Amino acid sequence: MRLSDANLSHLPVTVTRPAYDREARGVGIVHFGIGAFHRAHQAAYTDDAMAAESGDWRILGVSLRSGNVRDQMRPQDGLYALVEQSADGSKVRVIGSVADVIVAAEERDRLIAALANPATHIVSFTITEKGYCRAPDGAIDFDVADKGSVYAYLADAFRQRRDAGSPGLTLMSCDNLAGNGAQLKRLMIAYLHRHAPELVSWFEEKCACPSTMVDRIVPATTEADRTSIAALTGLRDDAMVVTEPFSQWVIEDNFAGPRPAWEKHGALMTSNVHAYEEAKLRLLNGAHSALAYLGLKRGHEFVHQAIADPELARLANILMRDEAATSLEPAPGQDLNAYADALIARFQNPALNHRLIQIAMDGSQKIPQRWLATLASQQAKGKRCPSILTAISGWLCHIRGDNGFVDDPLAEILKATWTQAGARGISAALFSAGGVIASDWTPSEADILEIERQL
Repeated sequence: MRLSDANLSHLPVTVTRPAYDREARGVGIVHFGIGAFHRAHQAAYTDDAMAAESGDWRILGVSLRSGNVRDQMRPQDGLYALVEQSADGSKVRVIGSVADVIVAAEERDRLIAALANPATHIVSFTITEKGYCRAPDGAIDFDVADKGSVYAYLADAFRQRRDAGSPGLTLMSCDNLAGNGAQLKRLMIAYLHRHAPELVSWFEEKCACPSTMVDRIVPATTEADRTSIAALTGLRDDAMVVTEPFSQWVIEDNFAGPRPAWEKHGALMTSNVHAYEEAKLRLLNGAHSALAYLGLKRGHEFVHQAIADPELARLANILMRDEAATSLEPAPGQDLNAYADALIARFQNPALNHRLIQIAMDGSQKIPQRWLATLASQQAKGKRCPSILTAISGWLCHIRGDNGFVDDPLAEILKATWTQAGARGISAALFSAGGVIASDWTPSEADILEIERQL
């Protein structure tokens, strides 16, 4: 028997269910990238908000590529179990905030209609760094953006909303990009200037792009997870997600219209997201990526295995406390050393089988904000970051193919660069001025030698 509205009554009393009439609530949010992270994070906050107060805030989920999530969720009426796992056991609740899931390319008209509907106030995104179609210099890459990106769908909806006199939309990025709201706004404007210049002023006047910081560890769901939860609940659930008890959401209070009262259910509304997002990118994400590439190199499979490795634990601590934290200006009351303590404890959670290979994906899109920003900041102070340099060597080994298949949008370019430059030239070819991943950090001769020594 499959989880669905009709079968909710079959759940054991230990499983929390949606505390509102789902059919009585309309859709107010369209979300691009309805993967496991969104279902464990923003959709759960929205479920809490609707349980506590009225409001039409159900979510229409949109997949940009695969129909897998749609095929998992549509037979379940959009329901799924959120399982929080720790050393103390599992806590299960059913989330009801997702109304339906569509595949953009297959139901384009329905997607545009939803985006143009005056009842829709928020469009949110967890499309990963590569979903924003940025070139290495940060500008929009039209060769990629013109092949089915979010920008085209949004532009069509903007036109309909403008012509109908409907209010603007809030575009809310929930991806790991520094200043994600400002970046999304900049890229959207660039797209409109090329493809719909008549909409630029409407977008700038009517729409808002708040920045956010999201934090929750969400491993990829396995068949073993589904089997375990089926035994616990008595129902098959193909859309379930596993996560940790910890969750954080920091949101810039800048909206074009109404929104759910997320702040009443754990979110922090603020005018300064920057300090929180930078800490998360450089400490959590920076350490995660280091553990991924170096852990795979040392034969580990999961985060909790990597952090149990004394050498990697030492490196992660140095990276977070001595290199990343000291590169930042914390917000008032923000204790970065305590944050690092909490991160180590989260990494050690034995109940979360967070695969290193999952974290290792799309490294070319991730390491600029996770590592290179720290390197640049410390370089300006005359300081070096040996732990991050070691992590870079691990990434270079990874993109060479040492860990098998390289899942990265620049995989072919990186492979070709390796072939041309070799071990003695790869660092300069990638990171120096004009390199494939050039940034504000310019590796010194000593940096390059240190990286090459570990290849």
